Amino acid sequence: MYIRRTKTKTADHGKDSYTYRIVESFRVGTQVKQRTLLNLGKDFAIEPPHWPLLTARIEQFLQGLAPHQAELFALADDVGQLLEAAAERYSTLIIAKLAQPIASATPEQDYHSVDINHVEAAQARSIGVETLAMYAVMQLQLDQKLAALGFNKIDSAAALGSIIGRMVSPGSELQTHDWLQSRTGLGELLDYDFGNISLTRLYKISDRLLQHQPALETFLGAQEQTLFDLNRSIVLYDLTNTYFEGQCAQNPKAQFGRSKEKRSDCPLVTLGLVLDGNGFPLSSQVFPGNASEPATLSLMLDGLQGKNPLPDEKPVIIMDAGIACAENIAWLSERGYLYLVVSRERYVQDPRDQDNAVLVRETEQNTVSVYRTIDAETKETRLYCYSDQKAKKEQAIRNRFHVRLEEALDKLNVGLDKKGTIKNYAKILERIGRLREKNSRVAQDYRIEVIADDEKNNAIRIEWKREPKSEQKDQHCGVYCLRTNIPDWSEEHLWTTYIMLTEIEATFRSLKTDLGLRPVYHHKEDRVTGHLFITLLAYHLVHTLRYQLKQQGIQLSWESIRNIMSTQQRLTITLPTDDNKTIHLRTTTQAEARQKRIYAALSIKPDPIGKRKTIIDNKKSVVPTEKK
Repeated sequence: MYIRRTKTKTADHGKDSYTYRIVESFRVGTQVKQRTLLNLGKDFAIEPPHWPLLTARIEQFLQGLAPHQAELFALADDVGQLLEAAAERYSTLIIAKLAQPIASATPEQDYHSVDINHVEAAQARSIGVETLAMYAVMQLQLDQKLAALGFNKIDSAAALGSIIGRMVSPGSELQTHDWLQSRTGLGELLDYDFGNISLTRLYKISDRLLQHQPALETFLGAQEQTLFDLNRSIVLYDLTNTYFEGQCAQNPKAQFGRSKEKRSDCPLVTLGLVLDGNGFPLSSQVFPGNASEPATLSLMLDGLQGKNPLPDEKPVIIMDAGIACAENIAWLSERGYLYLVVSRERYVQDPRDQDNAVLVRETEQNTVSVYRTIDAETKETRLYCYSDQKAKKEQAIRNRFHVRLEEALDKLNVGLDKKGTIKNYAKILERIGRLREKNSRVAQDYRIEVIADDEKNNAIRIEWKREPKSEQKDQHCGVYCLRTNIPDWSEEHLWTTYIMLTEIEATFRSLKTDLGLRPVYHHKEDRVTGHLFITLLAYHLVHTLRYQLKQQGIQLSWESIRNIMSTQQRLTITLPTDDNKTIHLRTTTQAEARQKRIYAALSIKPDPIGKRKTIIDNKKSVVPTEKK
């Protein structure tokens, strides 16, 4: 075995171009012939003096020699590590090229005598989550759409690698690059060697995907509609934001604002997302980090017009209070939209005080009652709601803020009698102002008085008392109001439709926590938008899988599904035989019970690749020839 360099052409400027191959000499009778084991391409970078060592190590890998059996490189660490990694990769590619598939239903038996003391398992790569992801790709025909958009095989593999990488191992492009090269079996599913892919290509493929954002969003929406026969008479709209690592001076959309992750110390960008009632994304847009929520509605809904997945009639718009300002309500009414939104009004009626309240949900976990009125002036329906579960949650939050504020006040008061603590009257007032701001949910529930000395220089005591009106606020926990211009829906129908907003909240949690939406490490505007768009493409695949699993009674988060499937691996078992041969068996670990349940619910074959066998004859006659 040796490496051959072949000149392919001479450029106009006089520089020669070469291609490289790993070549093997073998004897057939009295003749010596040669065959190419692996084409290394034109970017082979290892220096010629190291070629004999490299090919020797490749042969050792092919023969299944473990590191302690093999003669390791007596070179500098960096060169030795480079050659070791290259030998491992090239031997893996050669084994894969020479492998023959083993039919799962084959009746023949294949026995060998094996030295069990030297059986090795290597090249373990995750395959379970990737199998689910590729199933969703095929269902949505995303691979076909990429080809139709002009993506060649390499670019299509890079695009799918970026998207599926965000599903399986969410993070930056740098992390995705490492995952593609050393931790996943996705390359075997795609029949593509990710060992050759560069980090630059992942950045460029993000740019290309972003160029086709409208086409891809429309296509995926139409595919999901066809696949699941979705009812898209209702759309949900909300915004979230994500923060940057760094200042992002080159991105005009990177602005400081109110961070929903409590990272207001970082620049932000805002993502607006429109979902249908089943949680499938219809459209998205990136806004500056300080964008006003109400100001984004018209831009997003105007962008939905003419989209294939939407019905001819305008859908019902569902929003939370942050977007449901008076201007947006008027805008929706003028354009003939029906809406169901959370009211911003301060005064709400408690359904528990009304005789004709309607019980819309009664379970062990939650009881919800509603009371309906009609606004005489606007003819809008007001639906006042009370939820046991919401009341417990809000009360727990209020209690936490009460405890935190009182503990801080007590600590400040005790410090007035200690040495080395702040006692200045003006500074104490400033500290209390900050505490009120930090605990604004309950600050109005307290009357706080600072007692100063005669000169008003130092504070000597802090007194506080909880106002009686705070008890009334506690009693109104769990009460909220919905407003709508839909005239003929029942109380139960209105309330259950509004609850769909929890789906968009779940979507944002999945995007941020499960799919690596935050933080963002890019600085350029297009790269930031591309990063967010890849996350949304990953969410299309995730939600396609979860929607089908829910229909089969499997109510698992994507994180739980990913953890369950992560233990299924693809690996190579090396078996040295008694007749001086080495068998390399590439196989998949058997699906466990929980994995089988998920596969069965989706009607997926647990091992789509199957077993592949490569036999290396260690005693064959190899004739060394001059290297050209």
